[in-house]
Amino acid sequence: MKNPGYLNIKGFLTGSKLVMIVLFSVNIFSSSLVFGQSDTSSFTQYKGIILDSKSKKELAFATLSVLGTNISGVSNSEGEFSIKVPRQNSNADLMVSYLGYKNKLISLKDLKPENNQILLESFNIALGEVVVSTNDAEKLFNQVISRIEQNYSNDHNLMTGFYRETIRKRRNYLSLSESVVEIQKQPYMSNVDDFIELFKGRKNTDYTKLDTLTFKLQGGPYTTMFLDIMKYPGLIFTDDALKIYNFSLENNTQIDDRKVYVLAFKQKPEVIAPMYYGKLFIDTESMAIISATFNLNVEDKKAAGLMFTQKKPAGAEVYPLEASYQINYREQNGKWIFAYSRGDITFLVDWDKKLFNTTYETSVEMAVTDWKKKTNEPQKLTQKLRQNVIMMDKVSNFADPEFWGEYNIIEPEKSIETAIKKIQRKM
Repeated sequence: MKNPGYLNIKGFLTGSKLVMIVLFSVNIFSSSLVFGQSDTSSFTQYKGIILDSKSKKELAFATLSVLGTNISGVSNSEGEFSIKVPRQNSNADLMVSYLGYKNKLISLKDLKPENNQILLESFNIALGEVVVSTNDAEKLFNQVISRIEQNYSNDHNLMTGFYRETIRKRRNYLSLSESVVEIQKQPYMSNVDDFIELFKGRKNTDYTKLDTLTFKLQGGPYTTMFLDIMKYPGLIFTDDALKIYNFSLENNTQIDDRKVYVLAFKQKPEVIAPMYYGKLFIDTESMAIISATFNLNVEDKKAAGLMFTQKKPAGAEVYPLEASYQINYREQNGKWIFAYSRGDITFLVDWDKKLFNTTYETSVEMAVTDWKKKTNEPQKLTQKLRQNVIMMDKVSNFADPEFWGEYNIIEPEKSIETAIKKIQRKM
């Protein structure tokens, strides 16, 4: 394979000095991590899909929680879910939540192992338009930031998380990596970064489809943790946020019995550098952000490209076509904690001497599936990950169909599931 040079792209979430995407032309192969099989008789697995009760539209990234435990999950982008519950909790209830919908409580006894269809009802009541001045919207944003200490966990929490990253070229998956990790989540007002230990993982990379470039994501699970904008608000909302962004209130929404403000933000017209635009969903009682969706403004493709590109081969221009992000929080005992995050970026590699350009789509996502308060006992870290880790070089092996055992995962989307089956057939 001819080496065209290096192409390093930094900043899956621009502003983080530690989270990177790297493209380069060196193939690195890794060894497998080997773990014992879990006892599948110790849990029951439930699979299905979450839909709007009227339109039957799939509800992506809905939250599932097993009451009386800290076990949780999330539906994938196609509304499909999978959740594993220990046998001793088989009499518990499952709570399904989604923004703009009524919560649904279902007894696990009423669920089948497969093909469950959970219908959520949207709110029919008109919540009315919100007429608020720009000044009031800015005051609302300031209240959100000032109440981080009151609203978000001040405990050291140990979280079990499921992480997935994918790289696609057109419809083909070039790389797929999945891991179960343990997150040592620091208090929200602490200046100490969260850190992550690898527990179990697998990956597959098809280098034959990468042309002259090998595309690798650097940062791994840390990428998703740094999307926690309440722990790391400076990544988007610096101290002078009010000078950078215009804030406005849109129509209220609701999640079960909680009313939610929708606070939109976008960069001011006079701000030249590419910044973010999106929506913050704020609990009206506590003033806590319970969810956020946002994008990077990539209209100035050259400037946006410079924000991501650290080094590139001669004759190539690289810039993002789209960069979108999502973060969800979960409330427990009056405090909100990290629950789910996702980032999706589409890159265009424009070669001077090639007729066709190359488009790459990258995705990372993390769901917290269980958690507990950390004890004061020191933790032995045998597989602690560095913040510049490349997960595709850290884990391997898709051959075992029962690989995850008792651990909860994000149900793979149909295209990912098809890719996994192809990988397993090759092995």
